[in-house]
Amino acid sequence: MMYNFNSAEVFKVAIRIEENGAKFYKRAAELQTDPKNKKFLEKLAAMEDTHKSTFTKMSGNLAEAEKAQQVFDPEGEVEMYLAAMADTHGGEGAPSAAEALSGSETMEEILKIAIGLEKESILFYLGVKDLVPPKLGQDKVDAIIEEERRHVIQLNGFLKKIKSA
Repeated sequence: MMYNFNSAEVFKVAIRIEENGAKFYKRAAELQTDPKNKKFLEKLAAMEDTHKSTFTKMSGNLAEAEKAQQVFDPEGEVEMYLAAMADTHGGEGAPSAAEALSGSETMEEILKIAIGLEKESILFYLGVKDLVPPKLGQDKVDAIIEEERRHVIQLNGFLKKIKSA
């Protein structure tokens, strides 16, 4: 059985992924002994919080058709499934990414991990996009992908600065 998602449901996943992404940077900051690195990682966590706010605002501007539930779901199973998708897709929102940090990672390694996680998230959204028909807001998934793409570019810029320092 094929299930179509609407863009409101995808935004719920995106918001949870950003929350989990912020936890990754907060955990990395907790493990740092260098105050400069700690502050930088806290800034990255704040950026994830900003992405969450952006996605929350974007989801608030959806048309009714883009919010329309596609199946009868009295037990809230779709919501649980979406939460599981957000937590286990392997990208920036995977709680296991924060748990895997040991504290021995360099800033360069942390940024490389973060870039890889962001790229995984983009691949995840590209796959989810196929499950959102145009009438249910497929273009909104494109907007999420574009936000994530900009974040990869930004992180790559930070990585270049660290490498040249």
